[in-house]
Amino acid sequence: MTTTDIRVDLGAPLRGDDLVRASAPLAVLVGPDVRDRLTRGREHLRTVLADDDRPVYGAKTGFGALVGFAGRTDEADQCDNTLAHLGAGQGPDLPADITRATLLIRTRSLAQGLSGVSPHVVDGLAAMFATTFVPAVPRYGSVGASGDLIPLAYATQALRGRGHAYVDGERMPADRALRRAGLTPLTLDGRDALALVNGTSVTTAATALALRGVRASHRAVQDLTCLLVDVLGADPGFLHPSLITAYGHPGAATVAERMRAALSGTTPGGTRALQEPYSIRCSPQLLGAAEDALRYVDGVVDADLAGVSDNPLFFPDEDLVAHGGNFFGQPAAFAADVLAMVTASLGNLAERQLDLLVDPHRNNGLPPMLAAGPGRQHGLQGVQLATTAFVAEIRRAAVPASTQSLPTNLHNQDVVPLGTQAALRAYDLAELLRLLCGSLALGLRQAVHVGGRRPTAPRCAELLDVLADAIPPVDPDRPLDADVRLAAELVTGVRG
Repeated sequence: MTTTDIRVDLGAPLRGDDLVRASAPLAVLVGPDVRDRLTRGREHLRTVLADDDRPVYGAKTGFGALVGFAGRTDEADQCDNTLAHLGAGQGPDLPADITRATLLIRTRSLAQGLSGVSPHVVDGLAAMFATTFVPAVPRYGSVGASGDLIPLAYATQALRGRGHAYVDGERMPADRALRRAGLTPLTLDGRDALALVNGTSVTTAATALALRGVRASHRAVQDLTCLLVDVLGADPGFLHPSLITAYGHPGAATVAERMRAALSGTTPGGTRALQEPYSIRCSPQLLGAAEDALRYVDGVVDADLAGVSDNPLFFPDEDLVAHGGNFFGQPAAFAADVLAMVTASLGNLAERQLDLLVDPHRNNGLPPMLAAGPGRQHGLQGVQLATTAFVAEIRRAAVPASTQSLPTNLHNQDVVPLGTQAALRAYDLAELLRLLCGSLALGLRQAVHVGGRRPTAPRCAELLDVLADAIPPVDPDRPLDADVRLAAELVTGVRG
């Protein structure tokens, strides 16, 4: 296990790319400014705790609905008091990339010095990122309201040597994993423990990673739509700048400009109807609306990555302990639900375009299912069937989670965002969308093999060549599951 050359400075806001890089070992830097903020915040906490007249939630009290009762007086015991009762998660472990991204977001939030944590906590988290250590965190148990309490408690316990964790992809007891990774178990007091769990870092991490996947597929659908237009010899007039400018939506203008560049040099075949089906003709409007929606999600994720998600917060310069709701994951809940809706629309578009491509009544007379010898061979028939199932699964799961608030915790948490559910669902759906892109790409590669014209736009021809060089034609039939995955990786740049 060696630290890569990739570095993340906790003194600067995180970026989405940092979260992707966190899935592998990387250097996380705790600079002098960060250390100064942490020290000042910790000293302020100590001053406040020494004052019997100043209440501090979680350091002097019980948790949640039990805030009216005193907590444990011993600081180590108060840490256990925080974490033990949250060991109630269930289900499979979260993917490693989500868990590592979660902890990077949590580390950055704590490093801003407003949580009153011990500096050695941030040092310990930073040291973990130089290894392949990944806490084993169950998927189910958070409502994303008082932070992702239960999943973050499992992550924190693993960093203390309790529960389970992975090293080099192998699951084992956490204490053994720490030893194998060369890490020292974290020692925490009650405030440290609460600060580690009282934030929506799982929700933000899953939303950010889902956004990356959906954005990659969004670009891929634009490219594949252009390739479809060129292979069919369709007229690209539906992208005319005057037409799109009159539409008035900035996302459509951005998408259409990119698509016009991809189709530069194409020559219409002259055999298509005056107006193409909506899956071609209205693609800049649909893809443009998706672009506008994704820009909204970009803003939410950027704000989450720059902000502090915790309660209470400590402001030394104001001698203020502020109790409030900065652990409430409503922004990411809305954003993740928007991602799910975008995914459903993009997936439906890709599936409809593949359906058009395999239909001899709409594909310029290419053989049905793009089979090289219809009847003796079946071409894309199995792939097209699978895409129908993918779209059905996306639609089934795209019901907004953020509208499903359910009171809990003796009505202390009487409204909850359910952002964790929204975010993890968006993460899952992003993979199905990626596979739909791969399915359409495979169909376009096959269409040229069975008689479709070679693209006349240089950039479209280049994309076809990338696919054709990596994936042989379907002739004769063969299982195509691996080909779909490879095509998805080629057109999105994201490995499944």
